[in-house]
Amino acid sequence: MKSFKIPEATIMRLSIYSRYLNRLMQQGITTISSSEIADNTGATSAQVRKDLAYFGEFGTRGVGYDVESLYDSIAEILGVDKEWKLIIIGAGKLGLALSMYEGFRERGFKNVGIFDVDPIKIGKKAQGINIMHLDDLEQVCATESPDIAVIAVPGEHAQDIVNRLVEVGIKSVLNFAPRVLTAPIDVRIRNVDFAVNLELLTYNMAMEERK
Repeated sequence: MKSFKIPEATIMRLSIYSRYLNRLMQQGITTISSSEIADNTGATSAQVRKDLAYFGEFGTRGVGYDVESLYDSIAEILGVDKEWKLIIIGAGKLGLALSMYEGFRERGFKNVGIFDVDPIKIGKKAQGINIMHLDDLEQVCATESPDIAVIAVPGEHAQDIVNRLVEVGIKSVLNFAPRVLTAPIDVRIRNVDFAVNLELLTYNMAMEERK
């Protein structure tokens, strides 16, 4: 692999290519060209070739790519060729919806815990997993050693949650709370805010109207 930093946009497209290749495998298709990948994923054939070239040589000129081999290679690049354990903090509507998302399991992410503080929810099941009290977080992390934590709590509680996650050694956080979070430099936080993304769209539309 090249020593320079791979563009984040490339990694995001690799994820899209991977899911498309998985569908092809399920359909029994064994070979694919870069132009066919591009046509079905919204990229260009040159972009597909460039994205893959960051990581080595794939495919045969005039023949194309072996679907299964390319899928396996991209899965290894993305790190989804093995199982990763995750926990979800917050069993509200969003947290429960995330717990039911089939894509997690299909992509190798195993949910090993859901936490909340609402006594009405504690002990109930979500996708076969007991909803536990947040007080059990440290104990569960000690026994299950989750790799990723998903935060789906109100913004005012999110920083306290991150602090606790840092204490138990979790290094990767997917944050849905509407708050900018701080953590040590070795902890990766990925923020997902639906309202912010919608407002980026409305901002651009409003700017067009003002012209």
